[in-house]
Amino acid sequence: MHPQLSEKKLVCQEFIKALEECHASGWSRFTGACNKHKEELNNCLRAERSKKAAANREDSKARKARAEQASKAFYEE
Repeated sequence: MHPQLSEKKLVCQEFIKALEECHASGWSRFTGACNKHKEELNNCLRAERSKKAAANREDSKARKARAEQASKAFYEE
């Protein structure tokens, strides 16, 4: 399951449009014709989420290192 999609989302826009067009074309969404588009969208969103998670981990490591350094400096004085 993917997060709520909207026009405000800048990433994966072409996959979102392709899925919406497929869903709008009648019964195709019920027959499995849109599964390829949905899988491509899910892969794109998964890759984006992984990038954000990696960036958040790096930021967290940097903040933790600064906090430990500040704590060490505080107790040394």
